Amino acid sequence: MSGDELFSDLPQQTRARANDAGEPRMREPVRDQIELRAVDLEALVAADHPVRVIWAYVEKLDLQELEEAIRARTHTPGQAPASPRLLLALWLYATSEGVGSARALARLCESHDVYRWLCGGVSVNYHGLADFRTAHPELLDRLLSDTVASLSVAGVIDLDEVAQDGVRVRASAGTKSFRRRKKLHKELRKAQRLIRQLKEEATDDPQASNRRIVAAEERAAREREARVASALKKLAEIEAERERRSTTNKKQVEKQKEPRASTTDPDARVMKMADGGFRPAYNCQLSTAAGGQIVLVTDVTTVGSDRGLARPMLDKINRRYGRWPKRHLVDGGFNKNDDTEWAAGRGIKIYGPPSRSKHRRDPYQPSDRDGPGVAAWRARMRSPHGKSVYRRRVQAECINARFRNWGLQRFMVRGLEKVQTVLRWFALTNNILAGHRLLQAAA
Repeated sequence: MSGDELFSDLPQQTRARANDAGEPRMREPVRDQIELRAVDLEALVAADHPVRVIWAYVEKLDLQELEEAIRARTHTPGQAPASPRLLLALWLYATSEGVGSARALARLCESHDVYRWLCGGVSVNYHGLADFRTAHPELLDRLLSDTVASLSVAGVIDLDEVAQDGVRVRASAGTKSFRRRKKLHKELRKAQRLIRQLKEEATDDPQASNRRIVAAEERAAREREARVASALKKLAEIEAERERRSTTNKKQVEKQKEPRASTTDPDARVMKMADGGFRPAYNCQLSTAAGGQIVLVTDVTTVGSDRGLARPMLDKINRRYGRWPKRHLVDGGFNKNDDTEWAAGRGIKIYGPPSRSKHRRDPYQPSDRDGPGVAAWRARMRSPHGKSVYRRRVQAECINARFRNWGLQRFMVRGLEKVQTVLRWFALTNNILAGHRLLQAAA
């Protein structure tokens, strides 16, 4: 007989019910209550947090030129604005965290402990944050030079060896905003007609509220007219550039389609990106100290190719720091024999692989057209020592990866000047944090 059949006649035992002793007691959330809390802002951030490094740097800066521009004064009416020192620190830390939106930064200043610690009870709005981000390019440029100079004096970086690399960053312009000359002229005439029509409506309309609406529409139409006019001007520059290139590479120029310019960001150009696609972008150039991952100079161009950009970068380094580097490390896309010869005349050794020959000849073999500087470069890059020096350029790629992780995927601003300013924010933030690590390691 099985076990189930043996005890089949027994009565089924029931468990004690939980409600025999009353209803269950639980803690439920009550979200409509008001709480008063004592918050120690200083305790919200750890002692070794990166934001403290940024604030310690900003605290030492002389920002008198920005403070003198503040209109609110003692014993005078007007709302006191947020301190320029605070706004500078906010954008530096936000850049290191990949925050590129003024609205997002304003929200973080209310909800995130680190940003609340930075603000220290000072309220900020996104309008002020957005204006400050692009309003002081000269200040950022000066601070970038000062950080490099201080690290060089401390002996933690060497300006004798620099590396240059380019990264193409997607522009804010849409692909469908590009127009050819005929369409641009049509858009310009349309914007001018709209401006005349709105002016007539504003004159005839007796209601002030409607006049304000028409004035806003007229302002938008004028801005549209200015953008289209700027696009036509940029289109003329593209056509002139093609005309110059047609003298040396006529077949390639003939294959290209009719040039176009964007009506939303006239400075943007369609470039070939790293994934092989073509999109509106800017070519961002970074010159770095090869051994310390410190940015020396930044530049933004609207040329899709890196060829010929080594010489302008070397000129900028010399103007800014008063000296030429001894070794300049670049990849193969920068190679241009004229630039290599020019650099050799100034005591600069170029380290970069030669381009592959279409005729399958040895690229390291000297040519009859080579000058002494180019011949020395070919011999140098053929030697094991030259190749070992060139491998140090890999560290420059780390900065590009770091900027990508910080959100340098697409610019949210438009125009070459604003794009250059945003790139300086990335460079300055990198130098503050990387320089702090180098100084700590050397201590």
